[in-house]
Parts: sequence; structure tokens; C-alpha cells
Amino acid sequence: MGKLNVSVDVAATPEQAWAVYSDLAHAADRIKGIERIEIITDGPIGVGTKWRETRIMMKKETTEEMEITEWVPNSHYAVHSDSCGSDFTCVMRVTPADAGCTVTMDMEFKPRTFMAKLMTPLGWLMTGVMKKCILGDLEDLKRHIEAGGAVATHAADPASA
Repeated sequence: MGKLNVSVDVAATPEQAWAVYSDLAHAADRIKGIERIEIITDGPIGVGTKWRETRIMMKKETTEEMEITEWVPNSHYAVHSDSCGSDFTCVMRVTPADAGCTVTMDMEFKPRTFMAKLMTPLGWLMTGVMKKCILGDLEDLKRHIEAGGAVATHAADPASA
């Protein structure tokens, strides 16, 4: 099992950061590493929401399907993905800090298939790539917020309905 933890401090309220960091519909417009996002479930964003996210990784287009498994507005959400024979769980957290808030992404991955388990010792090679990718995503959204970019509200949040 592997783990990653990446954080950025954002000069914004936790509510402003939440609105941007949980806005799937506009993520591809704000994050350089995402080519496109296709939300494949209907209804408000929350537990059960599924989407396909397409990125260019190592010069190849790759699409992963993800699902929100936990959703606590203005606090955190968890996402699960099954990729390359491994289970991935990511938790995005927004916490108050002195100068605004801290946004943290915790990722845990566990190999399931024989091939994924066989490749585990080489996983440290991918850890650096993944950490750089996650940090880039967090930094792109931080720049958007701090530059005064549009902040969508989740009027369709289950908690605000």
C-alpha cells in the first residue's frame, strides 16, 4: 500500500476554497493537467457522483473513472478509483488556517491484482510523478482563487438543498 500527502496554503476562506476545489464542472478549465471531464451521473454533486477524467500522462492520453464516496461540504470529500489493478482513494480536505485555509489531498493506493502487486516495488518511481501532478493541480486552483477567478457555488449540494 502506498500513501501520498500534498498540501497548499490558500489566501481564501475555507468556503471559497471548497467552492473551487470541489467544482468538477470547471476543473478542466482551471487545471492545466486535465484535458476534459465528463460527469456521467445525473443530479447534484455528492456521494455517488461519477465522472471520467482525461489527462495526458507520460505523453499518452489516459482516462480514469472516479466516484465520490464521501461528501461533507466546506470540509472534505473522498473519491475512489480502480486503476491499473489498484484501488485508489483520495481525500480532499479544506481546513481553516491563519491566513485563509489549507487544502490537503491525501491519497492511498492498494494493489489488487497479481500484476499490480508485482509492480509494487517499482511504485516509488511513480510516487514522485503522482505527487508532482497532485501538487500542480492544487497550485492551479490556488492561483485561480488568489487571482480573483470565478468561484462557483454548489447550489446543488445535497447539504444546501
